[in-house]
Amino acid sequence: MRGQAGEATVLGVRPCAMTTFVVPHDARRTESGHRFWVRIQVPGHQPYETRVRQRVSDMDLELMRPGDIVGCRVDPGDRERLVLHVPNPDEATRVSIAKVLSDGRRASATVLAATPIAADYSGHDDPVLRLDLELKAWDEPQPWRVRIVQPVPLTAIELVDLGRRLEVAFFTVDRGASVAVDWAASLAD
Repeated sequence: MRGQAGEATVLGVRPCAMTTFVVPHDARRTESGHRFWVRIQVPGHQPYETRVRQRVSDMDLELMRPGDIVGCRVDPGDRERLVLHVPNPDEATRVSIAKVLSDGRRASATVLAATPIAADYSGHDDPVLRLDLELKAWDEPQPWRVRIVQPVPLTAIELVDLGRRLEVAFFTVDRGASVAVDWAASLAD
């Protein structure tokens, strides 16, 4: 509760076992949890990456997928000690990728730049890339540029070459907070 508030971009998530001690018996109990690989941004400090193990509800886990931005509280004395939380709807600065893809408007995008942010070299997770895109929608008068961080399926990695076209969904013209790439539609083209 006294930690410094910040934002965490989820780069990867995996289920893991967590051991806890049960009082008064001092017995060990193993519960399921998740290991999150996150990029932390706290005002006034440089961003950094870390891993955190934490139990989360299934409902919250749906909003904590790679590419999603969640809230965090960081211990001012130990920046590796933190807790992640899903922001309240009135605090949310970004909508989940699944929500954008299901309810968003459609546009085409041209890849301007692609920069790796995170990659799981064990082959379990998709690489997470920062994509600079130029979007064009039929109902918007001018194209606009966005920067997003999103996992890229390995089957679609060739689609992030410079100048390639992608299918995207968005809610509003912004800098990328409400934009998500529709990899299935982009691969179908």
